[in-house]
Amino acid sequence: MLVSIFFPSKINAQYNDGGPFSEIGITIGPSNFLGDLGGHLGKGQTFLKDNNFNLTKLSIGAHYSYYPKDWLGFRFALNIGKLEGNDNIIKGKGGLEESRYYRNLSFQSKFFEAIVVGEVYPTVFMEEDPSDVYHKLRPYGIAGIGLFHFNPQAIDPATGQLVNLRPLHLEGQGSAEYPDRKNYSLWQPNIPLGVGIKYWLNDNVSLGLEVIYRKTFTDYIDDVSTTYVGNAFYDTHLSPSQAAIAKRLADRSNNGAGGAPGYGLAGEKRGDSSQKDAYYTFGIKLGVRLGSNDKFNNSTRCPVIRF
Repeated sequence: MLVSIFFPSKINAQYNDGGPFSEIGITIGPSNFLGDLGGHLGKGQTFLKDNNFNLTKLSIGAHYSYYPKDWLGFRFALNIGKLEGNDNIIKGKGGLEESRYYRNLSFQSKFFEAIVVGEVYPTVFMEEDPSDVYHKLRPYGIAGIGLFHFNPQAIDPATGQLVNLRPLHLEGQGSAEYPDRKNYSLWQPNIPLGVGIKYWLNDNVSLGLEVIYRKTFTDYIDDVSTTYVGNAFYDTHLSPSQAAIAKRLADRSNNGAGGAPGYGLAGEKRGDSSQKDAYYTFGIKLGVRLGSNDKFNNSTRCPVIRF
């Protein structure tokens, strides 16, 4: 005769019937700039080919997410961080990167952003019981819209002080001489696009890894986009003290002294306006579930002992 006895081995395990729930959490990880400054061999690009890992900075954020279904979520997040680009880290090999190296421009900027993104979990449709998240691993895709603030700065080689670059109009922005170069706003929209993977530590806490690329609509995160305007421009449009700073920061070739052949003169190429700037973050994301429509909250997982 066979007798089976069930002993409960786990108490208070949540069970979710797929109803809506919310989540709050934090994200921390590196951030990197992709734009006119720095990069690697050949022509500069705004994608991972020109990522400079040694200019990696830290970003942190907080989020609130709402999941109407197991496979779909909507996230609102606030993130802060820092971006940096620098030509002098380029290791020249005789190609187009050499001109960027000798240009010798650099910048840094803190950023703040608010983004709203959708999260799609495609593997949920292949799960036997999507409502049971315990120790599950789920990849997901991210897309949305956002708004970010930046403020490009550079170190004045004469004083060692950080200087805000936008008020100096280093490429003639906002002037009658260059009507196509408008004063850029320090608030700009972006489009976050990314992928991630989430692992449920238990029924209410998840840990994720994600990378989010921000497509932007400005080429002035680094204050570099088009051509030099020449020193005479600054004497005409700025105060003497500002003009002196602008001249030092507009052309930093010759190891910061300026005036290298092909640099600094009005009309000479300073940046590449054919591509907009971008940035990305790699985040470690911790999430805590706030609530759900549970069928029951005190289910048991029971082994069977047979005699």
